[in-house]
Amino acid sequence: MRDIRLVNVSKAFGKEAILNNYNLTVPAGNFFVLLGPSGCGKTTILRLIAGFEKADRGKIFLGEQDISDLAPNERNINTVFQNYALFPHLNVFDNIAYGLKVKRVDQDEIAERVIKVLSTVHLEKQTYKTIDQLSGGQQQRVALARAIINEPDVLLLDEPLAALDLKLREKVLVELIELQEKLKTTFIYITHDQDEALVVADKMAIMNYQGQIEQIGGPDEIYDRPRTAFVANFVGQTNLLKGTLVMTDNWIVQLDRLGLAMPALESWIKPEVQGHKLKFSLRPEKIIIQREQVNLQGYENYIAGQVVSVIYHGKSTIYRVQVGMDLILQVFEQSRSNLEEFFVGDSLWLCWRSKDVVLLQD
Repeated sequence: MRDIRLVNVSKAFGKEAILNNYNLTVPAGNFFVLLGPSGCGKTTILRLIAGFEKADRGKIFLGEQDISDLAPNERNINTVFQNYALFPHLNVFDNIAYGLKVKRVDQDEIAERVIKVLSTVHLEKQTYKTIDQLSGGQQQRVALARAIINEPDVLLLDEPLAALDLKLREKVLVELIELQEKLKTTFIYITHDQDEALVVADKMAIMNYQGQIEQIGGPDEIYDRPRTAFVANFVGQTNLLKGTLVMTDNWIVQLDRLGLAMPALESWIKPEVQGHKLKFSLRPEKIIIQREQVNLQGYENYIAGQVVSVIYHGKSTIYRVQVGMDLILQVFEQSRSNLEEFFVGDSLWLCWRSKDVVLLQD
């Protein structure tokens, strides 16, 4: 297994620069996700790695091998496209066997390897069906089987679940995780769907609209400790707070528009940020909602508010609560029968722990 490295890669189409001095290392054997908004360059990165596009500048390495100038068929890298690109005139067996036939592999070996990979993707009963006889999920698995039968070092997945409905997408996501764990192949998966990314990723890179990487880390690190406002906003929902670190009897953060002084964590107290405006992320599920102010152990911050809207999602509810000077905070509540309901116009109290507030690097 070999790492994939992009070193100072730049790519433009006409006058539009897509990537500029882009650097990325994907560890071997990882399920690695590139997550970012549409148009940020995710698909361009995959096409550069696959060899379908050539970088204007920079190098691409597979392990220690420079593959920048190799043709796609000279790289041990396969791709699963968003539209699957299956051959409609071939049955399942022949679609999967196609790459081996091009390489002139012995017929007996082809049959053995196809049967093995059909078992891996649970399509044994569909072996001789035509593509139009398959469901969307089965077609997706045929595309996966065709890609992995050549035993690539790297498998590239370009939003492969975009055409599937929600229930089927959830099922196939689990199958993808199990497949990657079984094969130990490096998967590079691109998506703009944050939920997909958090479910499958060992590591993920968050890209902004300019095609720059904002943060790389595991799903828990990205979600719980975002480094920038872009990451905090793009991955999940958050409340962005602004404040100033000041010294009174103790260090505090004076939060703008809230009229609230929040106890400062020791990790926030750095000479370069004292007296300057700071940004913080507070996830909606970290806020406790109360009818009356009840002091809870470990919760240092309390503020009164009024419900301005209620968004019901079945398994959860989002309350938008106006607090302080016309600031609205989002509060997430998991739906449970023993929880009190709140309605538009209700007065209430919110509380949260300082340790659940993340200082951003913006």
